[in-house]
Amino acid sequence: MAKKRRTKGNIRWERDFLGELTVPADAYYGIQAVRAANNFPISGLRARPVMIRALALIKKSAALANKELGSLENKKASAIVKACEEIVQGRFADQFIVDVFQMGAGTSLHMNMNEVIANRAGKILGGELGTYRLVHPNDHVNMGQSTNDVYPTAMRLAAAMLLRDHLLPHLEDMEEAFLIKAREFRRIVKSGRTHLQDAAPITLGQEFRAYGKALKKCRSFIEKASRSLLELGIGGSAVGTGLNTTPGYQKLVVRHLALLTGLPVTSAEDLREAMQSMRPFLEVSAALRNLAGELNRIANDLRLLASGPRTGLGEISLPAVAPGSSIMPGKVNPSMLEMMNMVCYQVMGCDLTVSAASQAGQFELNVMMPVISFSLNLMIEILGSALLQVTRRCIEGIKPDIERCREYAEKTLGLVTVLSPRIGYALASEIAREAAATKKTLREVFEEKGIRSRDKDEELFDLERMTASPSSAGRPGKTRKP
Repeated sequence: MAKKRRTKGNIRWERDFLGELTVPADAYYGIQAVRAANNFPISGLRARPVMIRALALIKKSAALANKELGSLENKKASAIVKACEEIVQGRFADQFIVDVFQMGAGTSLHMNMNEVIANRAGKILGGELGTYRLVHPNDHVNMGQSTNDVYPTAMRLAAAMLLRDHLLPHLEDMEEAFLIKAREFRRIVKSGRTHLQDAAPITLGQEFRAYGKALKKCRSFIEKASRSLLELGIGGSAVGTGLNTTPGYQKLVVRHLALLTGLPVTSAEDLREAMQSMRPFLEVSAALRNLAGELNRIANDLRLLASGPRTGLGEISLPAVAPGSSIMPGKVNPSMLEMMNMVCYQVMGCDLTVSAASQAGQFELNVMMPVISFSLNLMIEILGSALLQVTRRCIEGIKPDIERCREYAEKTLGLVTVLSPRIGYALASEIAREAAATKKTLREVFEEKGIRSRDKDEELFDLERMTASPSSAGRPGKTRKP
């Protein structure tokens, strides 16, 4: 039993097997959190709130399981559950003081959580902070648990909840926004471009539909990868053997976690594998990197399509969200898309961290879990937030310049593609070279050479017919030239 606490002014003394340290008198954290804060003042970064919530949910589930099994006194269990519920609601957020870059495997953050819960539960029962007389961080809050099974379980829950609640809904919204624009732009013919050079005509709707479909496939990839997060190693204790756990504890704690999170979690087939391997986080990270690559590409396309307004492509206009220059009055930049680019680059960097750290485990444990967790949760959070903002403040407000699109469609040298099957590749190439040299349209050169009659030309150079295909966003149909 801990000694009666010693206090002086606004500090108290706590002792562990390494010695004695001072702790702020009103702090809910204890000596191990203070040691970590003193040892690792590295970045000022803390675990993401979702990770704190996940750890508290595990502690609540463990307390409920141990109470049902008769291993933990009802009064203590109820106080622990109450403390966990308060943490899940966002209380005591300032009491989690451990830096992201900390002792391996997350022991420091885990003990920070145990101390906060123990102190809060003890106070609920009428005790004093720092005494641990009524509820102890290790003996009661951590009963049947180890950092080695708690931390990777919290990582899985945190990432799965973030994906479900934050990223995937916003990704689906952006996907739908592109498909709505595809239907809106289905009749707007424009020049296609390959190698940033003139290509055959396409509709603006077809381009936007392709963006939406690409995001849909990314979403499917993420959903598939996220399923691997649902196999939990909780109950494995120190090395995956269930040491110091009560029979039935493992199944009960997983059942409570399923109820509390709404996730279809199950016990891992092999608790050792769930502790040793960071494969689920690699799979999700790779899926997020894939999404970042697609978003980066799409953002760059939209920036090019909106370039100008006078000296660029100018085929679309983006909503103006902020002044774009401190020196050039009236300048407006593609600000939301530039933000998306930056988010994508950060995600790619985080993915590299996850990939390298996931290979750094030895035997029964990967001690790089804190940086894996932080990087993965950061990826999910910033991607989800960027998707939300770009959809609302950019995609939904995009407007086409129909005249500019039509002008480029009629001028593109890519129209020569339709001539090749009719007059041969060599003659079609000659017409294209002459059009480029004389600044004339392909139609004009074609007519001057008298290869076909004008009636045939009208059919041959029918832009709408060229862009119709079974996989298009609806047949463009005839439109009056502007």
